[in-house]
Amino acid sequence: MTIRVMLVDDQVLLRTGFRMVLAAQPDMEVVAEAGDGVEALQVLKATAVDVVLMDVRMPKLDGVEATRRICAEPDAPKVLILTTFDLDEYAFSGLKAGASGFMLKDVPPGELLAAIRSVHSGDAVVAPSTTRRLLDRFAPMLPSAGKEPRHEELGRLTDREREVMVLVAQGLSNGEIAGRLVLSEATVKTHVGRILTKLGLRDRVQVVVLAYETGLVRAGGGHG
Repeated sequence: MTIRVMLVDDQVLLRTGFRMVLAAQPDMEVVAEAGDGVEALQVLKATAVDVVLMDVRMPKLDGVEATRRICAEPDAPKVLILTTFDLDEYAFSGLKAGASGFMLKDVPPGELLAAIRSVHSGDAVVAPSTTRRLLDRFAPMLPSAGKEPRHEELGRLTDREREVMVLVAQGLSNGEIAGRLVLSEATVKTHVGRILTKLGLRDRVQVVVLAYETGLVRAGGGHG
């Protein structure tokens, strides 16, 4: 199955470089390009895309707002945020907007390709531990737990699911969670799936973001 990729970046040379790397892959095809968020939204109306590589700093409409609008649509493509600096505030905003992960623009080609394949298969690209570092840095930007309207959503979870959610947000893998809670890895995977379904989340990255927003996990790795 060919992964249909869209490149969104205002730098033509960068798009050219990414397109050359992707074109050499038998399972990928660049089906569309755009130089800003407005153009990206227009192109997506007429083009079927699986994964969008989204720059953040662009004219007319930045990548964060473009990501938010894309992810709000039904059957939306997955979005990978491209950022120049590690732990960029734009990456933080992109994750909150619905992106499935973020990558540095100077990422080695092999890592970029692996990231595209991971996102396409439904996985999050950035490790939860990396997301935690990002959120720890920008935690002051988050609303207080008591005022966050999504806090009530956690009431849909069982005690065990909340326990699993805390560990996911602390950066543990399914295998590590299984060891911590003395469960099978398959059981943990089931719990994670139920958490995603009950809370209407796309992937583990959004689990981490929501855990911080609601105060379930606090900056520094503690939990409420």
